[in-house]
Amino acid sequence: MNREELGIKNALEARKMSYAPYSEFHVGAYLETAEGNGYRGCNIENAAYGPSNCAERTAFFKAISEGKKDFSRITIVGGHGEDSLEFCPPCGICLQVMREFCNPKEFEIILARNEKDFRIYTLEDLLPQGFGPENLG
Repeated sequence: MNREELGIKNALEARKMSYAPYSEFHVGAYLETAEGNGYRGCNIENAAYGPSNCAERTAFFKAISEGKKDFSRITIVGGHGEDSLEFCPPCGICLQVMREFCNPKEFEIILARNEKDFRIYTLEDLLPQGFGPENLG
């Protein structure tokens, strides 16, 4: 199994844990560290909407809370219902979280519908003029 297949398989497993009773849009993510460790995340909705959390941020926050801050790629799967998958790009907030911890030119974002149908982008592709820590100095 190659890295893309491994990421997609883990993102699909993470999606099964999604809590999305309001939108019924279920998302799973699999974040990989430079060391080769992986962290799953799913979206978690809330009736008040504001406290909801995306799958990507769930994976990042899990990894960061365990001391990891060097990431290589994230794989994302999502769609309405149980079996419907579509290409699901990260929202702006998730892209900004990625920008805080990842090199825009090197960090890969894989959007997948299944193990054979996926697209690979860099963070810079999806956030070309991103604001990062270096902009504060």
